[in-house]
Order: sequence, then structure tokens, then C-alpha cells
Amino acid sequence: MRVLGIDPGLRNMGWGVISSENGKLRHIANGICHSTGSDLPERLLSLHQQLTEIVQSYEPDTAAVEQTFVNKDAVATLKLGQARAIALLVPVQFGLKVGEYAPNAVKKTVVGVGHADKQQILHMVKMQLPGCNPKGADAADALAIAMCHAFHVGFQGLKVRA
Repeated sequence: MRVLGIDPGLRNMGWGVISSENGKLRHIANGICHSTGSDLPERLLSLHQQLTEIVQSYEPDTAAVEQTFVNKDAVATLKLGQARAIALLVPVQFGLKVGEYAPNAVKKTVVGVGHADKQQILHMVKMQLPGCNPKGADAADALAIAMCHAFHVGFQGLKVRA
């Protein structure tokens, strides 16, 4: 099973692709989509186009997206929600089922602690995916989301194709 993990963000959207076979995880690729454009619609289109290229290139079997963390800045939360919509839309356009995970669930699955910091996530991603060098914190988070999904899908024996 090939899993695409996505860490949504309006400026930087992390992504990571792993494979999971018989409980063994392997790193395939990772990176960060940087939005371009001067206004929100252009930035969203930029993210959509980049994520579409990633799905076409790596042909995942399933995808996972981190749920929105609601903070005190309502405008920032709404913008993040729009980027998250792109992260949900693109995989579904290719017929993929998409899992959604709270940030604490991802951290607990990958690190063992629900309130792990970015360095702990990076360390565990590198440890569980030998040879992996995440392109940044957003890419490491996306790989962690993919790992969380691989664990839960494998554990539940779910069908991953729509």
C-alpha cells in the first residue's frame, strides 16, 4: 500500500509518500508545496496544481490529511481550512479514500506522546523510515501523518481504494 500524507498549510503544504507492506514502512518521497500568487484564489490554485502533480507522479493508494487545529486567530484558521480543502479534494479527484487525523493522534501514533514537539516527530520519522531526509518540518509532519494512516488502515484492515 502506498500512502500520501499531507500537512495542510496555505503558504507551505507538506507532503510525504511511504509504502507499507506487511507492517514494514519505507520512505518513497517527500517535499513542500509552496503557494504562489498574490491573492488567495491564485495561491489555492497553485497548491492544487502542485498536489495534483504529486498524486500523478507517485500514484498513492490512499491519503491522509491532518485535521485543522483551531487557534485564536479566526482569519488564519479559515485560510488554513481552505488549504485543507485542497488537501482533501485532490486525492478524492483521483478516487482515493482520505483518512483524517487530529494532530495529537498523529503524534501519539508516531512518537508515543500526544504532545510531542517538532524535533521529536522529526527524530521518530527518521528512525522509522531509514534513509529518509525530510525537506523540512512540514514534510516531516506529512510523513508522520502517512505513517499514522498506514498503521490505522493496516490495523483495521480497511479497503483503501474508493
